[in-house]
Amino acid sequence: MSALIIDGIAEGETFRQLITLLVITVLSQAGSSLVIRYMTSRYNTMRLELNYHYEMALSLKIIEMDYASIEDPETHRLRQKMDEVRNLNDGGIWRLIHSFQDMTKYLFGIVFSVSLTLSLFATHGHSDMTGIYRWVGSPYFAILLGLGILANVMLGMYANATTSQKFLRILSETIQINRLFGYYMTNYLNAYHAGKDIRIYNQQKLIASEARTMFDNAGVTLNKMARNEVKYATMTTISTVLISTLIYLFVGLKALAGMISVGAIVRYVGSINEFTGAFTNFMSQLALLRENNANLKVYFDYLALPSQMYQGTLPVEKRAMCLDGDNEYEIEFRNVSFKYPGSEEYSLRNLSLKFRVGERLAVVGMNGSGKTTFIKLLCRLYDPTEGDILLNGINITKYQYAEYMSIFSVVFQDFKLFSFGLGQNVAATVDYDKASVEAAVTEAGFGERYGQLPDGTETYLYKDFEERGIELSGGEEQKLALARALYKDAPFIILDEPTAALDPVAEFEIYSKFNEIVGGKTAIYISHRLSSCRFCDNIAVFHEGALVQRGSHEALVADADGKYHELWNAQAQYYVD
Repeated sequence: MSALIIDGIAEGETFRQLITLLVITVLSQAGSSLVIRYMTSRYNTMRLELNYHYEMALSLKIIEMDYASIEDPETHRLRQKMDEVRNLNDGGIWRLIHSFQDMTKYLFGIVFSVSLTLSLFATHGHSDMTGIYRWVGSPYFAILLGLGILANVMLGMYANATTSQKFLRILSETIQINRLFGYYMTNYLNAYHAGKDIRIYNQQKLIASEARTMFDNAGVTLNKMARNEVKYATMTTISTVLISTLIYLFVGLKALAGMISVGAIVRYVGSINEFTGAFTNFMSQLALLRENNANLKVYFDYLALPSQMYQGTLPVEKRAMCLDGDNEYEIEFRNVSFKYPGSEEYSLRNLSLKFRVGERLAVVGMNGSGKTTFIKLLCRLYDPTEGDILLNGINITKYQYAEYMSIFSVVFQDFKLFSFGLGQNVAATVDYDKASVEAAVTEAGFGERYGQLPDGTETYLYKDFEERGIELSGGEEQKLALARALYKDAPFIILDEPTAALDPVAEFEIYSKFNEIVGGKTAIYISHRLSSCRFCDNIAVFHEGALVQRGSHEALVADADGKYHELWNAQAQYYVD
């Protein structure tokens, strides 16, 4: 349109004709702007949707994968790598989105610029032309210029591809810097719980020092990037200046010779420059996509992590050894040995143990004796390396995995409460029965504090999402975790150090009514405090991955040569005057 307007002025078109061209131009630009704004809005909306699906896909993978994979360092490495490549250069899936958008734009630029330029190379001079005009009008100069443009494009592609490759390599040096920055500035400082430690231990100086070190290291990396860009930018700038000079000479001389109109100068120069830039950038995006393949592989490797744990098909209700009563079960460990993936050492060896519904079993032993591993195997977070675990005479791997898990309520040592309502935390679901929640928190010893809460079961825990949220002590958190286990109402309750954060009075209250709380359920209790195990029917003593003793408290204490006697006296001496 610019070329038509210039030609109209040069050829003496009427004012009305020029105004018509101008109006068409303005309306075209306005229409294009509206389309671009609409497309940009749609793009931003769809990008948000993609981000949601992206995060959900990764989160669902974590939920669905084997627990063994969650504890595998390789899983965390893949997950962290995806975040790093996205933060560094919008790599991985996001590079596909950006490159697709850019390549579409450049492809249209190539098509339109070529269509607007072809006539320039097809226009030749008259036979009576002499000198430089004859040379410019010959097809040889057009071929030479075309080769020059192609050479400039190839040089630009090489420079951009090389710059991108080196840029990504240099950028990878910032991974450690970004990890530290993310830890201090995002995870640590933004967690309001850290405020006490920062002030008590004067951590301001430490954080400030780390921040200065990070920025100094980042400055070195940025200088490398700048030198890398300047080197190749200089090369492409010189080449572009040379080829642009040839283009202007070619087009200008053709206009002087009368082979093209004055307005065509704008059209052809703009179109050739558009083609050069669009083609170079199009190929650069292809180079980026090629470099991005390694980042994409990380994403698909993560999603392709196999689920190796057999899910089983047998409903829990269909039991080969059906005992009296609908809710009765018998668990047996038969010569079970286990070592964690990647480890050569056995955490448990030749464990044989049987217990039935309604029993109270305490599991004691020193740190690293295999107590928590025993619970993980019982709950089928892992399968045994050797031996069998039986539920009513049937290997637990044959039961439907979700149904088997449903018979356990567990309070792990590293339990997690969320910044949601108290009722949702106890019920572990959005919809819950308020009366059942209140009964559970009362049984767990949280009743007095619950009566003081402003919004009852709707009271938010912590202040992450709600200013009226309440802060909990460690003991109160453990009581709510116990309430969650009671709310589930499963036939097996497993408590891993459930009273470690409770004061002695609260601990006594829990134990004094523990049998009443548990009722007819089976309770498996792990503890380092042997005094709290006396209410249990049986005590299993673990040592160095093996079951070394089993019996009542009185019988085990009476065995002067046993491990339990040693542990009991080691603790009892602190309570003897």
